Amino acid sequence: MADISSSAQRSWLGIALVAGSAVAWSYGGAIQRFIGVEDGWTIVFWRCLFAGLFLLAFMLIRDRIDGTIRLFRAMGWPGFCIAVGFALVSTFFVLAVTMTPVANVVLFMASIPLFAALLARVVLGEPITPVTWGAIGAVILGVGIMVSSSIGEGGSILGLALAAAIPAIFACMTVLTRRYPGIRMTPAACGGSFIACAIAASQAGAFAVGFQDLTLLFCFGALNLGLGMALYVTGARMIPSALAALLGTAEMILAPVWMVLLHNEIPSGRTIIGGALVMAALFTYLISHARQASRPVPTAAA
Repeated sequence: MADISSSAQRSWLGIALVAGSAVAWSYGGAIQRFIGVEDGWTIVFWRCLFAGLFLLAFMLIRDRIDGTIRLFRAMGWPGFCIAVGFALVSTFFVLAVTMTPVANVVLFMASIPLFAALLARVVLGEPITPVTWGAIGAVILGVGIMVSSSIGEGGSILGLALAAAIPAIFACMTVLTRRYPGIRMTPAACGGSFIACAIAASQAGAFAVGFQDLTLLFCFGALNLGLGMALYVTGARMIPSALAALLGTAEMILAPVWMVLLHNEIPSGRTIIGGALVMAALFTYLISHARQASRPVPTAAA
């Protein structure tokens, strides 16, 4: 009984941590809207600097100095590729939010699991079920509706392109972690943050920011990006991956809500319709995937 109780407590702790990571990631766009810095590269520099320092401190506390060094050494080229992907995603998110509504960006991100399933079919030969094909079609339709809405309202084509690149990059990262399951995400995210910081340093027009903006940038980097990653990598080990993915959808739901409540940034009708299609497809895919994963694997007869 003690083992069952301990396992249940561990599962609930994992659920709380992963849900907390979704909440932490969800308010990133709302924080960025409060920042008065106009240069997007300056925002990327400070955000990724604070995120990298937060994750480095997290690993030093969790794994000590020797363990942290071993994690970085064990990354190899797959871990470095994940770090580069994380750097690109972190950069593209900030730049896309400066050019297009936050709802468009996060709803594009909702299609990450489906992009990953499609890419895994091409690269790894993993089968795709009819439910997944239907969900992919619904996502394409939903994204098309959202894009038509943004273009019709004079939205930035570059902003939409950057937002669309995020799920594509994440899909590549997901397939890479399936091919090399030993990749640890925390050192990759930490390294990716510093890579993005270095790239932004070469592009930023200036680094000087006011105290209020610096405080917001600290929250944007450490308490949004860094804390979200720390909570997720800790909690995701305690629960099934399908459940972690379902809990992660809270980010896509909450992000537009924060924008409406804090900035009165109300999505257009077509964005809501397209986003609803994307979220419905995502839920259908994740629930179907969870059911398949929960089925017992038949064993060979003795």
